[in-house]
Amino acid sequence: MSPQLHATALAATVLLAACSVAPTYQRPAAQVGAAFKESVPESAQWKLAQPSDALARGEWWTIFGDPKLDELQAEAARANQTLRAGFARLAQARAAAGIAESQRFPQIEAGFGATRFRASPASQGLPADADVSAQTLWRAQALASYEVDLFGRVANAVAAARADVEQTEGLYKSLLLAIQADVAANYLALRGLDAEIALLAETVRLREQALALVERRLKAGEIAELDVARAKTELATTRAERVALERRRAEIEHALAVLVGKAPAELALAPQPLAFAPIAVPAGLPSSLLERRPDIAAAERAMAAANARIGVARAAWFPRLTLTGLLGLESAEFGDLARSASRTWALGPLAGTALSLTVFDGGRRAANERGAEAAYEEAVAAYRQTVLGALREVEDGLSGLRLLAQQAAEQASSVESAQRAADLSGTRYRAGYVNYLEVIDAERQVLATRRAATQIERERALATVALIRALGGGWEGAPKLAANMEKSLR
Repeated sequence: MSPQLHATALAATVLLAACSVAPTYQRPAAQVGAAFKESVPESAQWKLAQPSDALARGEWWTIFGDPKLDELQAEAARANQTLRAGFARLAQARAAAGIAESQRFPQIEAGFGATRFRASPASQGLPADADVSAQTLWRAQALASYEVDLFGRVANAVAAARADVEQTEGLYKSLLLAIQADVAANYLALRGLDAEIALLAETVRLREQALALVERRLKAGEIAELDVARAKTELATTRAERVALERRRAEIEHALAVLVGKAPAELALAPQPLAFAPIAVPAGLPSSLLERRPDIAAAERAMAAANARIGVARAAWFPRLTLTGLLGLESAEFGDLARSASRTWALGPLAGTALSLTVFDGGRRAANERGAEAAYEEAVAAYRQTVLGALREVEDGLSGLRLLAQQAAEQASSVESAQRAADLSGTRYRAGYVNYLEVIDAERQVLATRRAATQIERERALATVALIRALGGGWEGAPKLAANMEKSLR
């Protein structure tokens, strides 16, 4: 490209490129309160076993103090196939941004070849029957073109592509957080079932002893055979319930295997009853969710991209200025191609510029602009809905933990009372004051209350995971894990 043409392009860029027609982007307001509904004075909070500063915002699952859970999380970050697909989508978005960025620079093409042609006699001013010989023309040339971004079409396309990358990064981090939460929730649910299965195993052992007792009393003639039948029924029922829980445990173990990128046959977790201690999860202020939650960040970036695309659509109403230039060699003989006399050059029309403007398109540009504006409004609504959904999830988590703590306290009292009643029923039965049906009812109550207590502890652990996820736990640690994933995929 000649120095004059380069100067023209530079001047046009400096003077006109800043004329963007995109709306000035500002993040729309979202409805967030000053505090969560479940926020209470510190003096009124229920007692917690661990201080809130123990909550790790990156590898947050370490607060449960379970090395096996830590191991499963590492395997999921490395081998989960859904996470790999999310990373591939991120790579695609980055590539698309690179394509958009390329429009900022001149496009240069080079070519070499020969053209065989025969001019018509009329073009030479000769009679129709004149003999015109065919010719061969050899060419080696480079063609350069550059669009001067008069009204921000290219700049807005680049801004939209960059926002798309940031949105995809937010979605990837949200996916990472979801998988971390799924691994933790499934693992804690499995350990909760281990605790419940252990309880049923202990109940089976006690009912086997009770069956042996009533069989001895039957042989001694102290009781009727009905008591033995009842004892056998209770024993068989408890064993069946234990088998049902083992089936559910197997299904959760299979789900965990898939989450960590393994076939179900490759993962076997030894039984280990859940040992859960309440954990303080600092909720912070509702406004902090706008910064902590990756899905909210992704929704905000989607708005920015949609806003930039309005500028791209509006720029179509204005002229496009493209600078073109050609420099090369042209010769009728291949051997003469390298000679200085073979040099040739060309510039576009109007002193090296091509100014184009669509005059009529049947409403296509107007429709594109309306579509871009509607897409922005959709992105705004989706952003606000995402914020509202996040606030609801946090409120659900806070209220769930508070109420589950109260429920656990009441259930502990229920277990104590049921055990006391069972002990009294056993004493009265051995003394011959009551029949065995009263003992069975009391033991059923003990088992039911203890199972309920175990299930509440499992629900508290799962509610803790859900609250951490709702608060965007893992946001600060996501870049490190994302870097590890990127390294593993190379």
